[in-house]
Amino acid sequence: MGNKIVPTSVRLGVNKTWGAVWFAKKKDFGKVLMSDILVKKELKKVLNPAGLDSINIYRTPGNIEIEVHVARPGVAIGRGGSGIDDLQKHLKKLTKSNVEIKIKEVKKPDMSARIIARTIADGIERRQPSKLLIAAAKEKAMLAGAKGIKILVSGRINNASQARSQKDVDGPVPTQTLKANIDYAEETAASADAGLYGVKVWVYKGKDNLDEKNA
Repeated sequence: MGNKIVPTSVRLGVNKTWGAVWFAKKKDFGKVLMSDILVKKELKKVLNPAGLDSINIYRTPGNIEIEVHVARPGVAIGRGGSGIDDLQKHLKKLTKSNVEIKIKEVKKPDMSARIIARTIADGIERRQPSKLLIAAAKEKAMLAGAKGIKILVSGRINNASQARSQKDVDGPVPTQTLKANIDYAEETAASADAGLYGVKVWVYKGKDNLDEKNA
């Protein structure tokens, strides 16, 4: 189970919750789902430079509230809030609904699996050695308070003729313990000379459950 399923999905209702909260009739489900996918795609394109961590979508009839967690809120908001205003207008045209975006700061970006994975992917695209990128990310995460971390990079590492995987682990990462709070993310890096790389990150933040979080 540990390596065959996304750690977030198997922990739904234990210490993870859904990234989109809404209800739709059967005939409208596909349309709403595709709208969510388009919204997330646009947000990732615009907000990746701000250190995008997660996107939560809440829908009510005619309204969409989007909660975005980023490492650098100032970059996301833009000068005088112009960045968010432009993004809201664009998403309003795309979804044909009223859109409200709320920006929240990630307190410990060095422990965010998605930010770590995106940082490594960006470094690979800039032709930095993956081994050094993995080591630096691992060290920062452990210093920030992570209990354990596992990083896996796959592709034609160092321009090798065949693809291979490079893995590094520090501390425990109990992927089969449901109460373990595992933050997981995967990103793709498009290198200029060695094709695509896959980056996967697991960060173990300790044991908790939804009841303890809401207490």
